[in-house]
Amino acid sequence: MENIQEAIEKNELLKRLLEAIGDGVFVLDTTGKIVAWNPAMEAISGYSFQEIKGKNCRILKFSQCFGKECPSGINVCRILETGKMTPTECVISHRDGHTLSVSKNARAIRNDRGQIIGVIETVTDLTKLKNARLKMEKATRRLSELNRLGGIIAKSQVMQNVFSFIKASAATETSILIQGESGTGKELVAKAIHSIGERRSNPMITVNCSALSESLLESELFGHVKGAFTGASRERIGRFEQADQGTIFLDEISEISPYIQVKLLRVLQEKEIERVGDSRKRKVDIRIITATNKDLKSLVDEGLFREDLYYRLKVFPIYLPPLRHRKEDIPLLVNHFIKRNNKISGGTVTGMATPAVKTFMEYDWPGNIRELANAIEHAFVLCSGRQIEQEDLPVEITGGEHSTYAAPPLSYPEPPHPRKKQRQPLDRKRLLAILRESGWNKAEAARQTGFSRAAIWKYMKKWDIPMQSEQQLE
Repeated sequence: MENIQEAIEKNELLKRLLEAIGDGVFVLDTTGKIVAWNPAMEAISGYSFQEIKGKNCRILKFSQCFGKECPSGINVCRILETGKMTPTECVISHRDGHTLSVSKNARAIRNDRGQIIGVIETVTDLTKLKNARLKMEKATRRLSELNRLGGIIAKSQVMQNVFSFIKASAATETSILIQGESGTGKELVAKAIHSIGERRSNPMITVNCSALSESLLESELFGHVKGAFTGASRERIGRFEQADQGTIFLDEISEISPYIQVKLLRVLQEKEIERVGDSRKRKVDIRIITATNKDLKSLVDEGLFREDLYYRLKVFPIYLPPLRHRKEDIPLLVNHFIKRNNKISGGTVTGMATPAVKTFMEYDWPGNIRELANAIEHAFVLCSGRQIEQEDLPVEITGGEHSTYAAPPLSYPEPPHPRKKQRQPLDRKRLLAILRESGWNKAEAARQTGFSRAAIWKYMKKWDIPMQSEQQLE
């Protein structure tokens, strides 16, 4: 009978294939002796090929593959009789004595005449998968505790998918981009991710990127040294440094300028920051979660957002559906906000009347959960009984047909509407002059020209105008 060991040693291509395979692979002859052993198998078991060559496979002490201890020999396990073994989770013994979970598979090797000349077995290390599974289970428990505290409230399938993504994020350290309309609860999701992740005992810092001008946002994020600019009377630590070992949540990420985009990209790539006015690099260990209510890909296509930064941020995207696409969650949310308002106001409201519930279910909720919360708060002001009635709801929800509340008439005439300022044509020379006068403040340039801040950035890029003043670039 042909010798399987000689056949492998003669075949260079086969040897190279065995070396390249990522899973552990070993080959037995018909007596159960090991004749081939790839590098991945060495890494999994701790045994080198020279140590294990010619030994019986029993040395690995495979157990649970057959619901019991490893059989005493190749004939007992019946692989030569059946010709194969279905993939099975089992346990093997490492060279240093510890055990590890693996998935094992086996097939008989036949020659051209159909005779069995050996057995090839594959081993996949399941340790990382088991650890990830344990982390997911812990995250599920922590998320359940969070939900009981009223963090995220939903039973719809689309939101169950979101919960699955939140739980999966606990086993990773990747950047997360949360996308959804205003009022869908993006910050709640960011807090949930932080609360069930490995960094939960460290700080989570939130920054609204649309609330600050470029220069203020740069100082807010990166900090500054004393004397870095007018008014910088002392050194200030930035939000990235405050979030070290924890999480930073950058809301409205679509609003950051091209200059801040470059600096953020550097943080993602190098894991380090420079304070404004300082050349010293400082290492930061942070997880970055971002959110936007805009289509970031469209901004990339328009040249308003860096493509490389976009792909760095959306390693793990989470989309939050609007409330109109998850209406089965409305009763849960209503009950939650009724309980919350009862607690705040000392009220005794027990629920909503059927017509009011029907109105809530038929309404499209352009303001999403935030609008619903405000509607319940509004109803609490007008509600005089144990139930919220149709007439207690805001006019914009009922369409005004049933509302008993009306604003008092104005005792003074409305001021005339100001005439819309005519927007003058913009060219490179005029834009440069405005930027110099405003100290390179893009928001001020936008106000003076009548264009949006995004359009100002676009024109600066088109006309090759630097994002900073000449003095700042020196």
